[in-house]
Amino acid sequence: MGVLKVPSGSKLGLGFSRAVRVGNMVFVSGCAPIAAGGGVAAPGDVKGQSMRCFEIIEAALKEAGAEMKHVVRTRVFLTDISRWKEAGEAHGDVFREIEPATSFLSCSGLIDPGWLVEIEADAVIA
Repeated sequence: MGVLKVPSGSKLGLGFSRAVRVGNMVFVSGCAPIAAGGGVAAPGDVKGQSMRCFEIIEAALKEAGAEMKHVVRTRVFLTDISRWKEAGEAHGDVFREIEPATSFLSCSGLIDPGWLVEIEADAVIA
């Protein structure tokens, strides 16, 4: 069984892949709301930041030969858990028909203080 690694694009030398495919499974690293040109996407907007995270996840899945319909599990990390409904609304917009297993988790902070959310996804290509 081969392993396919989708590069993170990070120049920080942290030693991680954006996604890793092993057989028919794809594991997407935590995706932060980084704007296409750099910086924070949708500052202060949990739903907007969540949607940007999902765009990054979708691109990583595509590079690994998968699609959003293959997602079976997500983990949504929030710096302010009281705003979980905003992230949940974005999650519903993306996964309403797919309904993957999911968790909404509180964390004390993320790498950039402007990031309000970071999202991981696992997929199984059936």
